[in-house]
Amino acid sequence: MKRTGFITFEGPDGSGKTTISRKVVEALIRDGYDVVYTREPGGIEIAEEIRNVILDPKNIKMDVRTEALLYAASRRQHLVEKILPALEAHKLVICDRFVDSSLAYQGIGRGIGIDEVFKINQFAIADHMPELTLYLDVHAQTGLSRITSRKFKDRLDQEDVSFHLEVVKGYEQVVERFKDRIVKIDGNRSIDAIVKEALEVIYERVLNR
Repeated sequence: MKRTGFITFEGPDGSGKTTISRKVVEALIRDGYDVVYTREPGGIEIAEEIRNVILDPKNIKMDVRTEALLYAASRRQHLVEKILPALEAHKLVICDRFVDSSLAYQGIGRGIGIDEVFKINQFAIADHMPELTLYLDVHAQTGLSRITSRKFKDRLDQEDVSFHLEVVKGYEQVVERFKDRIVKIDGNRSIDAIVKEALEVIYERVLNR
């Protein structure tokens, strides 16, 4: 079944967005849709190499603006090499994170500013924004407890609690700024309930237009 569209999943670390987005993709494939599932940072070889640099716990000297620029560079390559070709081939693209992550993490979490980070990313993506973003909203303490329980913690996982709380505040601002595109979903429920609502929103906003 051919149906093009660009959908992203967002949420702070520990929100469960990777688990939810994968289950949503599985359901859409069962329904007959041609879906490309990808992630950021990463998704293609060059972007995955940049991801390794960004998230390597050894890179503690990384400047916050360097971090923001690396995310934008990874995003650009991912966009032109994987996302746009898939959309041009009339496939449905579902991505675990995109621009909104940078606005929350680097814009607010790192204190650079949402407008400043958005400008960097506008240069990178040339106005290619998702048509729908699903934001998984979880209690801050729930997300933090999930991060703490991880066996391997990347460079961002290892940031202190205050950073992750600022990221949550950042997402609140991003959701408000792009409320026509972003749909907030209660991520504190069962996986099945969250997946069901996510699919309902996708069908309503994208697939059944």
